Amino acid sequence: MEILIPILAAGVVFLLVLALLFSRGGETAELRGLMRRMSAPAQGGDLDVNITKKRRPEEGQLLQVFYRMNMLRKLEQTMWQAGIYSRVGDILLIILLLFGAGMFGARLFSDSALISLGAGALLGSIPLMYIRFRKGRRLKAFGLQLPFCLDLIKSSLEAGHSLQRALQVVVGEFGDPLGGEFRTVLEQNRIGLPLGRAMDDLVKRVPEDDLRLFVVAVRVQTEVGSSLALMIGRLCEIVRTRQRLRLQINALTAQARFGGMIVGLLPVIVLLIFNVIQPGYTDALFYNPLGQKILKAAIFGDLLALVTIRRLVRVNY
Repeated sequence: MEILIPILAAGVVFLLVLALLFSRGGETAELRGLMRRMSAPAQGGDLDVNITKKRRPEEGQLLQVFYRMNMLRKLEQTMWQAGIYSRVGDILLIILLLFGAGMFGARLFSDSALISLGAGALLGSIPLMYIRFRKGRRLKAFGLQLPFCLDLIKSSLEAGHSLQRALQVVVGEFGDPLGGEFRTVLEQNRIGLPLGRAMDDLVKRVPEDDLRLFVVAVRVQTEVGSSLALMIGRLCEIVRTRQRLRLQINALTAQARFGGMIVGLLPVIVLLIFNVIQPGYTDALFYNPLGQKILKAAIFGDLLALVTIRRLVRVNY
C-alpha cells in the first residue's frame, strides 16, 4: 500500500503535464510548423541579409543560457529535421519526467544506484531515439521523392516556366516531406528572402547530399547563367545512380549487420531460456555480489560488442 501512493502521485503528475503540453497554443499544427521553419535561426557567415526575425527561446532564463551555449540548438535543429516543431522545453520536460520515472521504478526493485541511473537514462533517452528515428525516416522519404521532383522541375523549365513556378508545381504535386519543405522555400522567397538564401536554409533543414547538389546547381545558374534544365537533368541521373549504389551497399552489408544483432541478443535469449527451464540456475548472477559484478561486466561487454560491430559494418560514401 505504501508503494501504491507514490506511484499514483507520479501518474497523476505525468497526466497533468501531458494535458498541459497538448493544450498549449491555439494554432493548427501545420501553421505552427510552417512558422517555426520560416523563423529558423540562420547559422554561418553568409552575406545575404536575413529579414526573418531570429527566434529566441521562451522557456526561461536557464534554457536561454543553454541555448546560447549551443547545448539546445543542436536538439532543436534535429527536431526540425525530424519534422517535429514542438518547443525544446517541452521535450526536455518529457525527458526529465521519463528519467525520474525510470529511476523511481528501478528503486522499487533494486537498491543499486547504478541500476537506477541506468534505468532512468534508458527511459529518458526514448524521446531522443524517437526523434532520431523520425529524422532518419523523414530524410529517407525526402531522398526517395527527390529524383521525381527533379524530373518535374526539369520538365517545367523546358516548358518555359521560371524556377519559382516550377517549385510551385512541385509543391502542388508532392506531399510531405518534400512538398512541405519547398512550400517553406516559396513562403520565405515571397516575404523577401533571396531564393539562394532560402535554398541554403532548406539544406540546413534537410541535410541531404543530393539536395545540396541541387542547391549548388541553382547557385551556379544564378551566378553564371547556364542552362538549369540541362544541369538538373544530369543531376537527376547522378542522384538515381547514388541511390542505386546505396541500396547495393545495404544489401551487401545486411548479413553482417543481422549477424551482429543475433550475436548481441544471444546472451539475453539464453539467460531468459535458462530462467524458464531451470529458474534457480541463474540465481547466483542476480543475488550473489560476485555474480552481480560479472553480470554488469557482461552487459557492458555486450553493449561494447554491438557498438563495435555497428561501426565495422558502416560504410562511408
